[in-house]
Amino acid sequence: MWDFSTDPEFQAKLDWVDRFVREEVEPIDVLFPGNDEPYDRDSEVFREVVRPLQARVREQGLWAAHLSPELGGMGMGQVRLALLNEILGRSQWAPMVFGTQAPDSGNAEILAHYGNERQRREYLEPLLDGRIVSTYAMTEPTGGADPGSFTCRAVLDGDEWVIDGEKWFASNYPYAAFVIAMVVTDPDVPVHRGSSMLLVPRGTPGMDMVRQTGLGGEAIGEGAHGYLRFTGCRVPRENLLGEPGTGFAIAQTRLGGGRLHHAMRSVGQCRRAMEMMIERIASRETRGGPLSKQQAVRQSLADTWIRLEQFRLQVLHAAWQVDKANASGDEADARAARLHISAVKAATPGTLVDVLYRAMHLHGSLGVSNELPLAKMWQAGPVLGVADGPTESHKDVVARLLLKDAEPADDRLFGSSHLPTRIEAARKKFAGRLTVTGAAR
Repeated sequence: MWDFSTDPEFQAKLDWVDRFVREEVEPIDVLFPGNDEPYDRDSEVFREVVRPLQARVREQGLWAAHLSPELGGMGMGQVRLALLNEILGRSQWAPMVFGTQAPDSGNAEILAHYGNERQRREYLEPLLDGRIVSTYAMTEPTGGADPGSFTCRAVLDGDEWVIDGEKWFASNYPYAAFVIAMVVTDPDVPVHRGSSMLLVPRGTPGMDMVRQTGLGGEAIGEGAHGYLRFTGCRVPRENLLGEPGTGFAIAQTRLGGGRLHHAMRSVGQCRRAMEMMIERIASRETRGGPLSKQQAVRQSLADTWIRLEQFRLQVLHAAWQVDKANASGDEADARAARLHISAVKAATPGTLVDVLYRAMHLHGSLGVSNELPLAKMWQAGPVLGVADGPTESHKDVVARLLLKDAEPADDRLFGSSHLPTRIEAARKKFAGRLTVTGAAR
């Protein structure tokens, strides 16, 4: 049965999360709005404010809810995660407070599945506990998001891997305890069979940061993203995660969930922007009357609500597809999940840009100023348009999956919907039963 309701017990949890985020977490956003501040484990705000809040989340059984129970999570499935994450998306700090921040969430899954006992003890346990953060280094300066052009290589020399090359936009590197780097280990085969994942501890000789990079609006030389250079960087052979040549498969597994979670949190950002729109409309007057009497304003609000509801249902449906695929183990369900994840990823940046632009525009000069968070929230749209693969790549995935089982029409010239051909077929079908047909008149 189709059902859009949430069971009362979980709804009570969601109600607690909503109050907690609004009352306890959003004030931190106001005081500490920097993009890299949530990842600094040595900061006063983390020690004195965030850790106590994380303890309260643990008491509610909501810590790292995306993880399986054996890793300390709830194993709640993607639909419930979507309902949770759309609340967390309201706040920059909320994912950190709830232990679901990227890229740590995906790196934890890689270590849980492919790390050895020492690596799980030294890196996974403190990562799950929120005591350290990590970096995922995949993108390269020359390759962008195209793994086929990656040049960062690792060769086996005795019992060590030797890494040479560069990685770009390695998020959180200035604060990371370790890096998981995707490197080419066999350049003689396609990248999806010749790349591997290596764990590189912070401070390893030969891994250097060329510079920090931030987002637009941040000062040059600052930011939470590292431009990394590996020069004869050696790590033990056991630091290979998974089998040689499986790096691409590991990356796709890791990135799929991340793409969906970005979309879930984007719903929360858009809802927050729409709340600000509604408040503005209810508060302001123009040309001698309330703003709510202006038809153009009401049209803009209606368009915003419609766009957001369409997107939210798309995200929830994609989450349901993933849960269905995980439950069945069927390849057809897995392919449907990939289709919906890519479609959601392609829809996310456009939805953010559209909704946030209308919210900024409605607030006038205040909306684009630094006295409201809207301009910074709007920037998430272009960022998510390139993060975890550009929008065009995901549209291409959608199209290829839709065409995978497509067959050409018997009549390749006019196709199966050609009306003259169908009229003739319909006449033959009803011959002897109808004396007159609409098409024959």
